[in-house]
Amino acid sequence: MAISNEVVSTTSREGRFNKNAARRVRHAGRIPAVVYGAAQPAVAIEVDPKAILKILHSDTGHNTIFGLDVAGTQSKVMIVDWQYEPIKGHLLHIDFKRIAMDKVIRVEVPVQLTGIPLGVRTQGGILDQVLREVELECLPGDIPSALELDVTELVFGTVMRVSDLAHGGKLKFLTPEDAVVAHITTVKEEVAPAVDEAAAAAAAAGPVEPEVVKKGKQDAAEAAPDAKAKK
Repeated sequence: MAISNEVVSTTSREGRFNKNAARRVRHAGRIPAVVYGAAQPAVAIEVDPKAILKILHSDTGHNTIFGLDVAGTQSKVMIVDWQYEPIKGHLLHIDFKRIAMDKVIRVEVPVQLTGIPLGVRTQGGILDQVLREVELECLPGDIPSALELDVTELVFGTVMRVSDLAHGGKLKFLTPEDAVVAHITTVKEEVAPAVDEAAAAAAAAGPVEPEVVKKGKQDAAEAAPDAKAKK
């Protein structure tokens, strides 16, 4: 279940679109953020990065539904967008969306493979997970932390699809049910290009010296008839 009892406190901030104001918030060790949704106006806030990282690193990650206290009023929210500083990896900004617990929402849920495939144990294959998340619709209280898929019987020539994922009637898949989730593959050995043995032997022997025509007696023999003709 993706619902947490945790409540994250916030502080209102000015200058929602002011980069200098956001920079001052980060310099103070806080993170600029915005909360919106549920037919209410967007509110610019700042939060403690440790509280947000704790949620992002939890089992349910960004799909976690938790409480957000804004000026004394609590709302159920989800993290819908977050940005990291590319070099040091610090959080830069967070977007929260208010969640109505009685309305269906769209989320992406990770797929977890379980078991060791028969194709790996007996056929020397490699398990290839093609799809790591599936998109679905459900009520907020029904969001699973993950969808498990048992791949124990998977062998060469067979595939497991989205339709094979274990789920109840409370979940509606938006990812096509015939999409491949996992299959068994093999590593293809690279074939070296064919080498001409004669060319290889010639290359190993080194460059061929050009043929030199020797002069001397041959030239003298060729010159003899001319000498006799003069006589």
